[in-house]
Amino acid sequence: MAPAGTLTRADLAEALHHQVGLSRADSAKLVEQVLGHMCDALAKGENVKISGFGTFVLRDKGERVGRNPKTGIEVPIAPRRVLTFRASQMMRDRIVSAG
Repeated sequence: MAPAGTLTRADLAEALHHQVGLSRADSAKLVEQVLGHMCDALAKGENVKISGFGTFVLRDKGERVGRNPKTGIEVPIAPRRVLTFRASQMMRDRIVSAG
């Protein structure tokens, strides 16, 4: 198992193996396929929504001026695409009640 506080691909595959009864190899393959589909959709510019879990949203951020905190010199920050995650209300409720 991974260190406390981190869920890994191997952990997901192991959970599939125990709870669904798939072989370890099939479980690992299924986890990789699901993550691959998610990555492909995001690479195409699509958002990924998993009901009861949350939504991965791509946002385009425009160019802006930043400041080097050490020197104070202003530098332009190039426009870029960022990935954000917004947890569903159900997930938020589970996190709050678990804490």
